[in-house]
Amino acid sequence: MKGQVEAEKFVDGELKQCSVAVSDMLGKPDGRRVSQLVYGDLFNVLENSKGYLYGQSVNDGYCGYIKAEELGDPEDPTHWVAVPATHLYPGPHVRLMNTGILYFGSEVSIVSVEGDWTRLAGGACVPSSHLLPLEERLDDPVTIADLMLGSPYLWGGITRYGIDCSGLVQMAWRACGLECPRDSDMQESELGRTLPQGETPRRGDLVFWEGHVGIVAERNMLLHANAHHMAVAYEKLDAAIVRIAEAGGGPVTSIKRVDGLKLNRPPG
Repeated sequence: MKGQVEAEKFVDGELKQCSVAVSDMLGKPDGRRVSQLVYGDLFNVLENSKGYLYGQSVNDGYCGYIKAEELGDPEDPTHWVAVPATHLYPGPHVRLMNTGILYFGSEVSIVSVEGDWTRLAGGACVPSSHLLPLEERLDDPVTIADLMLGSPYLWGGITRYGIDCSGLVQMAWRACGLECPRDSDMQESELGRTLPQGETPRRGDLVFWEGHVGIVAERNMLLHANAHHMAVAYEKLDAAIVRIAEAGGGPVTSIKRVDGLKLNRPPG
């Protein structure tokens, strides 16, 4: 997707946080989705417009409009959701009716641990195994991206409910504690080093087309959120190159390698 970020990453404004499971960031009030925030994401509010708050995501500087009722006062998070999604319960018991959901990457504040459950600020409970301390990050972005396998494709999406190609990359990199811009053109410009022509891509490399990006999972295997499968899917890299070119998406523009990634061995 194509974004517009012309301002500095941090400017004066009022700091708010996403107070719902996921909030659409729009290009204009009542416009189309350009990105999303998940619970706990910070948003620097610059102006109020027709029930929407315009500002920047603190994580990546992305600009857009968020519904005012979906932002609240910031909390001090202690943990983050490290599974694709977790249900919220009114108490520490699996047979209670769930009251909500949180998605991967959501940052929360805990108040107590009750057996195998953790109670969050606000009173809801989640399985303790679904959380990690805020300072604890994961290692392999490919393994993280694989958690989203089968998630439906959604332009501007960043969650299990729906995700796009650059959102998948950003989610995986962010979970490893690595900075990553939001859009594929920014990622191509800022991440890693370009492989020389003829060098074989390996696990963790990023393959770019104009307006699209995928992650190399193993030799000749691409993992990407794409509008062909309308999902996060594996696809042979050579087949994807041919298919995308035949569909009018053009050739691969670059293959980038981010050195220093901690990568697990691929299955088999």
